[in-house]
Amino acid sequence: EDFEAETKSRGEELAAIAKAKEVIKDNVSGAEGLSYSLVQVERSSSAITSKAALSRYEAVRLVRDLAKKHGSAALAQLATRLGTAMGEDQFGKVKALIQDMIERLEKEADADAKKKAYCDTELSETYEKKADKTAEIEKLSTQIDKMGARSAMLKEEVAALQKSLAELAASQAEMDQIRREEKAAFASNSADMKQGLEGVKLALKVLREYYAKEDKAHAAAEGAANGIINLLEVVESDFTRDLAQMTSDEESAQAAYEAQTKENEIEKVTKEQDVKYKTKESAELDKAVAEASADRAGVKEELAAVEEYLQKIEKECVEKAETYEERKARFEAEIAGLKEALQVLNQETAFVQKASTRHLRAVSLHRHA
Repeated sequence: EDFEAETKSRGEELAAIAKAKEVIKDNVSGAEGLSYSLVQVERSSSAITSKAALSRYEAVRLVRDLAKKHGSAALAQLATRLGTAMGEDQFGKVKALIQDMIERLEKEADADAKKKAYCDTELSETYEKKADKTAEIEKLSTQIDKMGARSAMLKEEVAALQKSLAELAASQAEMDQIRREEKAAFASNSADMKQGLEGVKLALKVLREYYAKEDKAHAAAEGAANGIINLLEVVESDFTRDLAQMTSDEESAQAAYEAQTKENEIEKVTKEQDVKYKTKESAELDKAVAEASADRAGVKEELAAVEEYLQKIEKECVEKAETYEERKARFEAEIAGLKEALQVLNQETAFVQKASTRHLRAVSLHRHA
């Protein structure tokens, strides 16, 4: 707003001077016109110098305002140097200082943009590597946990199978013992039973043959004899029945023993195979767990290296006080402000050169007149 007001004020001043010049030209005589023309030329030269100084001071003000707005020590130093150059009244030096600062800021902005691109690439790649390594560790950990759990379960199953096999072996041994005892008892009892049966049969034969004789020398007691024979026949029948039952029981016990023994043998073979394969699988899983654990340890080392580099690159690249966007905007504003100041000086240079040319031409004409 101050710049616009000053510009407007200078414009009004120039307009007033132009109008005064026109009035003098229209109302003063030739001689006086000649005399005043010389004075006007001299004053015009002074006005040109004053206007040029105002432009230079305006350029300094723009640079100083930029320094204050963005807190730039470099721009503040430039404003001071421009002020010194103002005292020397050197347009070229002032413009050179501003142009140097513009080039410096443009280089800084370019370097900052390249650094931003480098940081974006490095950070993106490093974050991706960290995520990949973390995911790989999690995957390996899941595999290790699953394989470890499976191996532990197999070991428990093997232990249970081995316990069952031991119980089966003990049961079979007990069955074998009982069967041997039963078989021995049958052999002994059946022999006694057969011997008794043979004795009864033999007694019956003797009695029957005796009482069947016709030439007995005395009167036999056939009634009592019949009673004895009948009793022996009952004993024979009982012995025969008991021997048959004994034999049947032995055969049934032997058949049951053989069937159970066969079943136990099948169960034993099946469980022994289970123990074999489960033990093998458990051992393979333990080996796989060891290999996966080694792989995970290696990946953890890689992750540690990635995280170490990430800390370094974050320290280097992650903005603390001012973001890249903020720095970019500041660079652009400073460069634009300096270019504006340079434009003011360039316009004033052109104006001064044109006015100086008119001034020199007027002086030359005046001298020739």
